[in-house]
Amino acid sequence: MSLRTKVIAIILGWLFLDQLVKILVKTNMFYGESIPVLGNWFILHFVENNGMAYGVSFGGVAGKIGLTLFRLAAVAGLSIFIHNMIKKGAPTGFILALGLITAGAAGNIIDSAFYGMIFNESGPSNPLIPGSGIADIFPKEGGYAPFLQGKVVDMLYFPVIKFTWPENFPFWGGQQFEFFRPIFNLADSAITVGVFWILVFQRKALKTL
Repeated sequence: MSLRTKVIAIILGWLFLDQLVKILVKTNMFYGESIPVLGNWFILHFVENNGMAYGVSFGGVAGKIGLTLFRLAAVAGLSIFIHNMIKKGAPTGFILALGLITAGAAGNIIDSAFYGMIFNESGPSNPLIPGSGIADIFPKEGGYAPFLQGKVVDMLYFPVIKFTWPENFPFWGGQQFEFFRPIFNLADSAITVGVFWILVFQRKALKTL
């Protein structure tokens, strides 16, 4: 299998997993629902965000559209960059890490661009109405937002350490400490792993750019 084929396989495979998990969460969980996977260490917790990775928001409707267009440009630029790096004989690990970053960026583009058009709004559960708050895919009444204004689905939550500081503790007394607080998705994790791999293991490749 050629390196180019491996990169394409990584991008498409990660995109498939990312979208599969998001669709399953969107169509089976109400907004804010939590499902423990490994006790209190790993929880599926369904939330949505309007902005960047790890739930960071960004500038309303105009900012959201701008961010999606930026992501599209980034994916196009990364694709060209990967093509050029393969031609130059860059290390395999470096190329595959770039593929992961590309897959992550593309995964969240799909949510932002299309989820508002193909899903209705998720919401909290009403105990008197079974199945309330769970979104339908391709609802008859249409989606909840126009093109490029969908919300990104997040669900991976790892509150590994969680406690409340003693009341007499300086500055943070009585406040809750939590690690790791952000809720994210597989697309976010692909970007993080790809960047980490390059910075830690592919620094020589960076120096040759």
